[in-house]
Amino acid sequence: MFGCSEQPAQQSQTEAVADKLADASQQADSPVSFNVPVHYSTLENGLKVVISPDETAPIATVGVYYNIGFRIEPKDRTGFAHLFEHMMFQGSDNLAKMEFIHLVQQNGGVLNGSTRFDYTNYFEIVPAHKVETMLWAEADRMRGLAITEENLKNQQEVVKNEVKVNVLNQPYGGFPWLDMPQYAFDNWYNSHNFYGDLEDLDAATLEDVQSFFDRYYSPNNAVVVVAGDVDVEQTRDQIEKYFGDIPSAELGKQPDLTELRQETERKFNRYDKLAPKPAYAFAYRMPPRNSAEYYAMGIIDQLLVQGDDSLLHQELVKDKQLTGDVSGGINYLLGNMFNYNGPMLWMASFTHDEEYDQQTLTQAVDSAVAKLTEQPIEQDDINRALVKLRSSMYSNIDGFYGFGKVDLLASFALFDDDPARINTLEQQFQAVTPEMIKRTAKEYLRPGNRTILTLTPGEDPQAESQGEQQ
Repeated sequence: MFGCSEQPAQQSQTEAVADKLADASQQADSPVSFNVPVHYSTLENGLKVVISPDETAPIATVGVYYNIGFRIEPKDRTGFAHLFEHMMFQGSDNLAKMEFIHLVQQNGGVLNGSTRFDYTNYFEIVPAHKVETMLWAEADRMRGLAITEENLKNQQEVVKNEVKVNVLNQPYGGFPWLDMPQYAFDNWYNSHNFYGDLEDLDAATLEDVQSFFDRYYSPNNAVVVVAGDVDVEQTRDQIEKYFGDIPSAELGKQPDLTELRQETERKFNRYDKLAPKPAYAFAYRMPPRNSAEYYAMGIIDQLLVQGDDSLLHQELVKDKQLTGDVSGGINYLLGNMFNYNGPMLWMASFTHDEEYDQQTLTQAVDSAVAKLTEQPIEQDDINRALVKLRSSMYSNIDGFYGFGKVDLLASFALFDDDPARINTLEQQFQAVTPEMIKRTAKEYLRPGNRTILTLTPGEDPQAESQGEQQ
């Protein structure tokens, strides 16, 4: 145990280096900051367009983001937004089933798509000279998707199988990213099963799919982002050429996502017959996005759970040895603190041995949190958090051949109508003061704003007794 842990001398050396880096970043007259080129415009049909040239390598990323995520999918159709993501690969006017995927791969590219809280995205990373081909293909499926009974039935089975493989038949499946919102939120839109109940997936009809496509997969509900080794004017002309004549749609009124202030702590437990060890997760509701407290929570996230020097790691792993690791964050396991647009949770989780009960674990968590809510926060601590935060943001922007940059630009365009926000993030975090940290922690890290979810290995005894009665 001690051979794997950091010795006191090594630990003090590490902290000294972190202190020097933090001091240097604060004392610099012109601290390094983001400087992402952003060219933003909107077509007549409402399509938002973001182009960010970068000559570092002869590649480019094309991203098409639709302002529809699983949060606002239709009631009684849980999992529908995710089902529709699969439908988008089943063919369009000029590309037969699976030909979109083959087109990207044959041109030396990679692709993927995903469904998140507030958007569904599709992206391709290709050699820069193939950008026009990708724009044509993306416009083709925005213009007309192959919506058939055969495609729907096929993809219903694919998604149902994905739920079984990734959640129902997986140890800790859905814990805590899928489970926690269902306990911590009250509004159905924020708290339903995003992956989808199997009965709801079966109930989706062809009319549902067509209606969903017509409403949400329209140019005035989307953004096209191109980042990489491209010419801005030429790329803008290509986007106009392929997307410009796609008609906009009547979007309708968005549902109310409001959550009332949580006043009392919530505690829940679920059973998992496949889990080898118990698990513990807890979540606090986040401040409103883009508020001063929101940026303070970004710093608090770094102080509490990011890295081996974080308060929770020190308390739970090093000092009390209750677990081997603890992880968490804002929009935990589904994104980051920037790419969502509604009520959100700050969440953390870990597995532990059976000898530790919920009370012991909660006391340890409270002990770490109390260092933010009950003790003065030093500026040096904030400075160290800023160093980690800056490193994380740079890694995100440069990660996966620039996809992280595309994701931020698309999110800020969709949710804020301001993709240039990417270049102001550091200033927002640097404005956070020790007083703001303490005020935010006392309001948002209070027990009354917390939900605790534990996982117990084994069969649910209640389910067994119900089965015997039946």
